[in-house]
Amino acid sequence: MNAPHRAEAADASARLDPDQIRSIIIGLVAAMLLAALDQTIVATALPTIGLELGDAANLPWIVTAYLLASTAVTPLYGKLSDIHGRRIMLLIAIVTFSLGSLLCALAPSMIALALARGLQGIGGGGLIALAQTILADILTAKERARYQVYIAGVFALSSVAGPLLGGFFAQHLHWSAIFWINLPIGLAAFLLTNGKLKLLPRRERRHSVDYPGAALLVVSSTSLMLALSWGGVHYPWASAPVLGLAAFGLAGAAAFAARLATASEPLIPLSVLSDRVVTSATLAACFAMGTLIGLSIYVPIFLEGVIGLDPSRSGLAMVPLMIGTVVGATISGRSMVHFRHYKRLPLALLSLSVAACAALAFLGHRLPLWGIEILFVVLSMGIGTVLPLSTIAVQNAVAPQQLGIATASMNFFRALGGALIVAIFGTLVLGGAGGESTAHDMAALIRGADAEQLGQTFRLVFLAACLGLVLALACLGLVEERPLQDSAGKKPAA
Repeated sequence: MNAPHRAEAADASARLDPDQIRSIIIGLVAAMLLAALDQTIVATALPTIGLELGDAANLPWIVTAYLLASTAVTPLYGKLSDIHGRRIMLLIAIVTFSLGSLLCALAPSMIALALARGLQGIGGGGLIALAQTILADILTAKERARYQVYIAGVFALSSVAGPLLGGFFAQHLHWSAIFWINLPIGLAAFLLTNGKLKLLPRRERRHSVDYPGAALLVVSSTSLMLALSWGGVHYPWASAPVLGLAAFGLAGAAAFAARLATASEPLIPLSVLSDRVVTSATLAACFAMGTLIGLSIYVPIFLEGVIGLDPSRSGLAMVPLMIGTVVGATISGRSMVHFRHYKRLPLALLSLSVAACAALAFLGHRLPLWGIEILFVVLSMGIGTVLPLSTIAVQNAVAPQQLGIATASMNFFRALGGALIVAIFGTLVLGGAGGESTAHDMAALIRGADAEQLGQTFRLVFLAACLGLVLALACLGLVEERPLQDSAGKKPAA
């Protein structure tokens, strides 16, 4: 890290007292909770929404519209925050998300709900990336490592509480409550961050937004996400719609790459993309997080169809998978503060994750439930160690004026890679369970599948997860251990 970077980070910390920092972090946690909870709370309410609105055919658009919008706009938030400041962009994201939530709660039809979900996604695409960037503005790299447990805790809480709240609201209150709950959380996030973020350091530099490049990125990423979401679920992978979307998305990606090489100020600076730490850390997070998301979606089918648990017990059995992530993130963040070679512990624990995943592949259907739970904890602990390390390493490698776009780009590629890994897992599960006709009804898949056959299918799924973790391990090994900025902003020891 260069001297101006260290000086600006130290100056930011000097201008904020501990109470102000604590207030900002609480507000950022609330902002991240908005986006993280929304990704999980909707799923269990989908059947009720389809029945009440009388349009089950378009039900997948409730998820797809949000996913497409939030992924496509994430890099734009990063770039605009580098130009106009974090505060204004975060407040725009919170207000947009809250407005989208209000329109979702009031939606009279499935089409209106899908459009409102798209608006909600436009706001949600900036919440997590901007929150992580603001943490980099107010805390030094070593201080950020200590706070990564809060970020991991937000995702773990949303993974556990989201499905439970969604099912409870849909059954005992009304499905619209899953969107009404966002309004008080959004108001709290707005009030907690609005005043205090005015104290953030301003880095006035002349910038311009590459709007043609941004348009190419939105078009290509949306096409690829649609292809990955629809392939094997709504259409066969070899069908014209999926192949056409994939081809269009790849062509758009090629045009975006060409634009990056020719624009005077590209949307994502080439200095960021060419940095070894940025690329390797982003790929490590992409493979690790994508594998975790894929497992969290499809492992309940394994627990119900192979192990024989009912849905309630299956949900409880998933808790260790989330707890392990928080524990791993905490261990990794703390070790980065104290050790110069901060990769060694994550590399060791991620290697254990590969071993645990292999054990699930070959022994999972024979193990008692407590044995499976232990393997879940070991598996997710290793993944958890990658998440804070990748974020801090990327932010530690770039100049202050590139923090926003670098952090947002990491989140963008992580989401895109996660969609690819989830699509691969889905193809394995649905193909092994008897074809694509079961794709829309997971309950029917569990009821109709032979337990032995489903067990063989999940052997492939866990082996695919092993491959994803091995790739994450390889990319993590390539991350250069650059010295982290210390808490006083002094030059770190070599």
